[in-house]
Formats: sequence, structure tokens, C-alpha cells
Amino acid sequence: MVYNLAVSLSRGVFTYTLTNTLFHQVIIVRKRPPLSFPQLLVCISLLCALTGALTLVASHTSPDRRFEQFTSQLFQEEMTGSTLNMHYTIADPKTFGISEYEPVLPIYHSGQPEDSKEHCSDLLHRLDRIDPDRLSPENAYTYRLLHRSLENDLALADFPYYNEPLSPSSGMQSQLPVLLAEYTFRTKRDVTDYLALLDQIDDYFASLLLYEQEKAAAGFFMPACSSEKVRKQCDTIVTTEELAQGTHFLQTTFEDRLSELQKQGLFTPEETASLIETNDRLLATVVQPAYAALSEGLHSLETSTNADSTASETTANAASGKNNSAHNGLPKGLALLPDGKTYYLHLLFSETGSSRSEKELVQMLLVQFQKEQSAIRNLASQSPSLITLLSEENTAVFPLAEPEEMLSDLQARMKNDFPVSSPVPTVTVKDVVPSLEPYSAPAFYLTTPLGDSDNNVIYINRRNSPQGLELYTTLAHEGFPGHLYQTVYSSRIFSDMHTDPARKLIWYGGYLEGWALYVEFLSYDYAATLLEQAGQSDAAQSARLEKHTRSLQLCMYTLLDLLIHGEGAGYDQVAEVLGKFGIDSPGTCEAIYTYIAEEPCNYPKYYIGYLEILQLQDTARSHWKDAYSDLRFHTFYLEQGTSDFSSLEDLLLMTN
Repeated sequence: MVYNLAVSLSRGVFTYTLTNTLFHQVIIVRKRPPLSFPQLLVCISLLCALTGALTLVASHTSPDRRFEQFTSQLFQEEMTGSTLNMHYTIADPKTFGISEYEPVLPIYHSGQPEDSKEHCSDLLHRLDRIDPDRLSPENAYTYRLLHRSLENDLALADFPYYNEPLSPSSGMQSQLPVLLAEYTFRTKRDVTDYLALLDQIDDYFASLLLYEQEKAAAGFFMPACSSEKVRKQCDTIVTTEELAQGTHFLQTTFEDRLSELQKQGLFTPEETASLIETNDRLLATVVQPAYAALSEGLHSLETSTNADSTASETTANAASGKNNSAHNGLPKGLALLPDGKTYYLHLLFSETGSSRSEKELVQMLLVQFQKEQSAIRNLASQSPSLITLLSEENTAVFPLAEPEEMLSDLQARMKNDFPVSSPVPTVTVKDVVPSLEPYSAPAFYLTTPLGDSDNNVIYINRRNSPQGLELYTTLAHEGFPGHLYQTVYSSRIFSDMHTDPARKLIWYGGYLEGWALYVEFLSYDYAATLLEQAGQSDAAQSARLEKHTRSLQLCMYTLLDLLIHGEGAGYDQVAEVLGKFGIDSPGTCEAIYTYIAEEPCNYPKYYIGYLEILQLQDTARSHWKDAYSDLRFHTFYLEQGTSDFSSLEDLLLMTN
């Protein structure tokens, strides 16, 4: 996965005015005597000068100019509304016209859902006053992306309490510490901003708790099983014991980053010591108590909500969406909430970038499911011993062992089919700290901001001990040609082409995660070639089989997501489906069901994004004919930046 701080366009209320005073003049006409010839010449000269001036002013208020003013102010206000977002989006705020700002975290307040809805509507009205047909091709494309994103945001705003910022698997309680630990220190200002953000975490978590309280009052609080997991995270991510010992990762990483600035001469040893003391104090007096307060607040909500649910547990109440839980206290799908399917379909577009109907998506998935089954049968028939080899876990040793070796091999194998990104971006592979292992993804990459593509970090969660083929394909997903390569290449293209930075406000997980899964599957073919070159033909066939079984599994989980959240399927129905594929352990079935129910659209974000890329690739082959190459297709995809897939297809069909 990729940690990319998605910036919601409907976060707050913005003000934007474009006042043209050129024609706001009162012209008084009086009788005058006829002009002499010299006077007439003077008037003609003045008229010519005025005409030139009017033409110049008109050019400055052209549709393109107005649109660029709109997007510039929108971008600046989004950035200054959240310093954490800004830091992970742009390296140097001044480059984007941001010279003054206060370090802030986005604090939720009562009434914000309605404010956000009004703001989103206002932005759409402002966009509608600009004629996209009169914009340059680049601006017209940005306009389309913004408009589609805002329209969907406005639809989602009708469901203010269906979102879950404290999700057990991807909530801010577990993401925030990682974002803080990797908060790059480039300047003195970065350090003071960072400490200012630490000092606001109590208010930030209090605002998240306020949101959860409002959700509970509306009948949409998370089920007890989910709340318990979040509380456990809050109780273990930042502990007083680790802080007292000085071993917490938010202490050690801060000291390491500060040490680098001291070596550069930005801080004296005395200043460094003082800043370390301040960091320790804020962690002990603000951050840890904030986690404790959040945990306590969630427990209170959990207790009161469960009590209310027990007292009024009726069929009507379940149908109304009160107490968002189902079989044995498990979470339930969005379809069982009031008008939940409508919300889910808008969320599906927001996460995947696919405009296809639910019926079309199901059909696309079923077709792919059959393709994967057929591929598995063909491989098994070609190598009858393959299934036995896998079942006995008797696979050969993978030729490469270290992450650095694997990344180098991936870069060498991709070079003919992917555009060159020069200079080659550097990358550091780090292990997820033990306290975050239970709550982190198997691996993730932190996106680098515009203007700084040199500091790339991939985190590996060693809890599941990935190695060999699994580690190789994971590094392809997160590194080359995956998230890291995509982020760095696209950022450099954006800078070289002076692309409107407002494009960074647009986020579709399907564009990003679909690409990472697409190249991950390519890496299984790379691995098979590598194994054959090492004389391990059986292991090579095993890698090819693993590719199709993984695709089959993700396809099935995506179908289950549509079944749970789109059709309201419960645990029993999901367990029945899983049983048909040999997954009959109650514990395994419950874990799969719970994860999908707690993380709506997560699997579709990956797999539907992947299938949309395959569809786009087929369109490119058909449209470009003999001019098609993988290199050309990959270059086209990467250079456009985050987009919904119908917009990408329309753009592709306009190419020669």
C-alpha cells in the first residue's frame, strides 16, 4: 500500500473572489464642440493605447487565467489547512506561493459536515462559471478531474457519519505515528512545525472523539469488536514505559533527524539538546495522554452504545442501521445502513476511479475469475508435480536474499518497458517498529513531496517474515516499478511540465494501487525468468502459479466486498462462499469477513484499479495498433497523474 495523504476538497470553507473592475465605471456623456484635427490625432492615439491596454487586461482575465487563479488559491488554502498534508505534498511551500502559514492539524468541529457540504457546492458553482471549452487542453483536463471529484464529494457529503477515521486497520491512530516518524527535517522551520503539531495532537484526537460521539448519537458507532481493537492500539502505540526509557521510535527517529541537521550546522549541540528535551516533554505530556483519553472515550461510547443496543435490539432497529454490528457482534456491510448502497457506490468511485456500474464490475470480475482459474488449470496440467511441490512447501531457495539486491534486479528487468527516471531515485528499506507491527500493512511506501524525490523509504512488516518470492514481489509493488517509481517519475514530469499543483488534490486509490498491483503481477514473470536463469525451472513454474492464485484470491475478496457492502451479505453467506473454495475454518472465515466489513472498498481499490488498467491497455492496443508498445502505454499512464479511468480513456483516444 502507499501512504499518500489524500486531501479532501471539501475539508473546509474557502473564500475566493475574482473582481473585474474594468467595466465598473460611470460614463457621463456631455455635449462638446467638434474636435480639431490635432485633437483628433491625440484621441486616436489615446484610443489605440486604450485598446492595447484593454486587450492586455482581457488576456489576464481569460478563462485560463481565471481557472488558474481558482486552482492556485484552492491549492494554497488546502495546503495551509493541514501542515501534515502540506509537508507530504510539497517540499518548499514558498515555491507554491505559500510564505506565511501556521502549523496546524485539521481539527473537526460540530457542524463541519454541513460546512463541508456548502463549501463543496460553492466550489462547484465557481467552476461552473468557467467554460471548460474555452480552456487550454491541460486546464480542461484538470477542470474535468476537479469537477468529477467534487461532484462525487458532494454526493458523499449526504452521509456525514458513514466514514470511519479510526478504522482498526488504517485509522489515524496507527497512521499518524508513522507519518510523524518520517516527517522529513529539511530546515529549522520543519522542526518547529513538527513540535507544534505534536502539541496539537490532544486537540486533534479530542476532535476525532467528538466525531465518534456524534456518530454514536446518530446510531453509527463502530461495533464493539472494532472499537476494542482501536483501543488496544491506543494503549500500546505510545506507552509511558517506552517514553521513560527513551526508546520509543518517536524519540529515536526525532534524535536521528535532528542529528543530521546539527551536522549541517543548522543547530548547535545545545540547541539540539533543548529540542530533544522539548520533544520528550510533548510526547509525555501531550501525545501519550491524548492516546489514553481517546481510548477511554471510545470505551465509554462502546459501553453506552452496547447498552442501548441490548435494550432495543429489534428487527426494526437493525434495519434502521442503529449499532453498526451483525452476526455475533461482527461489523456489517454498508448496504444495511439507511441508503447505504448509494453511499457505497459513491465511495466505490472515490476509491477506485472506476465509473462502471455495480453490474458491470461484477461481470468484469467474474470474467477475470474464470481466466485465473483456467490459467491455474493449464499450469497444473503442464506440471502435475507443481501442486504437490507447493503443498509440501518444498520450493527452491530464491536466488536473491537482500532487499537491495532485489530492487536492483527489478530495475534492470523493467528498463526496456518503462520510461527512464533520471537520476535513479534512492531508496531505504526499513522495518516497521515492533509496536506498530500488529496494526501495519505487510509493506508500505511513504510518498515523497513535489520538489524532493531523493528521500524514499519502504517499510517492511517483519511480523509475517516476508522473504524470497514474496519479498521480491512486495518490493516490486512498493518500489520498482511500483509506488516509489510511479511517485518519483510523475512528480518529476509534473515539475518539468509545470502541471497545475491542484492536480495533487485529486486522489483515486485505484489509479495508484491498481498500478502497484499491475506491476506486482509483472514481477512474478520477472521472478520466473530469474529462477529459470538460476536453473530452477520447477520454482519458476511455481512463481507463475502463485501469480494466478494471488490474482484469483484478490478477485474473490473484491467480489465479497461488493457482496457485503453492495448487497448486504452477512457472515453466514460469506462463509458459505469461502467454503466452496476450501476455506472452511471458522476463524479464517471470520477474519476475512471482518476485515472486508471494516475496510469497505479496500480490495476493490487494488483489484478493480488493476482490471481498469488492463482494460485501458486493451484500448491502447486497439487505438494505437502497430504504434503500441508497453513502453508507450506505461509512459502515457504515468505522465497523466492521478485520474479517474473514464477520463484517462477519453484522453488516450485523443492521442495519435
